[in-house]
Amino acid sequence: MKTTEAELRGLMLAALDGDAASHRTVLARLSSRLRAYYKGKLLRIGRSASEAEDLVQEAVLAIHLKRHTYNPDEPLTPWVHAIARYKLVDFVRRTRTSFADVPIDDADDVMAHDDHSDAESSYDIRRLMERLPKNMQCAIEAVKLDGLSTAEAARKCGLSESGVKVNVHRGLKTLAVLIAQETKS
Repeated sequence: MKTTEAELRGLMLAALDGDAASHRTVLARLSSRLRAYYKGKLLRIGRSASEAEDLVQEAVLAIHLKRHTYNPDEPLTPWVHAIARYKLVDFVRRTRTSFADVPIDDADDVMAHDDHSDAESSYDIRRLMERLPKNMQCAIEAVKLDGLSTAEAARKCGLSESGVKVNVHRGLKTLAVLIAQETKS
């Protein structure tokens, strides 16, 4: 079942009004759209489609944290697409994918400039991160917030490279659960 712009926007507006069920539903529906978007983009730049799941989790987390910046008078999908594009740009930078590997049709997506989280969103994520085990905190901060490579993060956190990957993946999933719990409150 394909969700229309009107349905997504309606769910987002209900979520902004405090409807936790609508919030969970809009994030779930956006997740499936984002998954398809990232798989296509990653395959076009020669990356594995399996890397899409981390990008989906990052984008959903950003959508949750930035929801207060959504203008209810505007369509939802362009706002979501902008966030998704920024996350893709961050991924390309983090993984040091060569810009020469990016097809010319996708150049605008990867050359876009990232915006910085405002203080409120930074506080939200830091507060939630404090609830994670120290190894997860270190791995997520190093890779996702500081932009270090997996090898650099492993040295910084005193973990193996696979340990960093596991901690980032599990930590993002845990953060998604914590966000869902907070929206129920």
